[in-house]
Amino acid sequence: MAKRPKGLDAHLKRLARLYGPEGTRLVDQAIFVGADEIRVEAQISITTGSVSGAGHVPSLPGQPPNNDTGTLANFINVEHRAGSLKATVRSDATYSADLEFGTSKMAERPFMRPARDKKKSEVKRLVQQAMNKAVKGSGT
Repeated sequence: MAKRPKGLDAHLKRLARLYGPEGTRLVDQAIFVGADEIRVEAQISITTGSVSGAGHVPSLPGQPPNNDTGTLANFINVEHRAGSLKATVRSDATYSADLEFGTSKMAERPFMRPARDKKKSEVKRLVQQAMNKAVKGSGT
């Protein structure tokens, strides 16, 4: 009969903590927080330096759209179901895709992709911290 590898039991306990309810809760929470950071970054990119109303100046092509009525920034939301281990950052303003990707008559003015790219390493760090916390068993 083969001998059990040294440290196997400890490793199995770490895996059980990571994939158990507490580990799932911690990682899921980190995913939600990361998605919310992307949402905030997208909103900031739209509202920073913008003037609404009569003084509104459209943004340059390739730059995030400048805030005018506030609809675009206010319609950026995080969609998340607790325990799902996924979150979606979306804009529900009807013209969001036209601004993000451009049209045949208007150059793109991206705001979601740059926000995602800017926060990518931060989201990864949050998830790694949650996983480490779960493995160590100090998830409370």
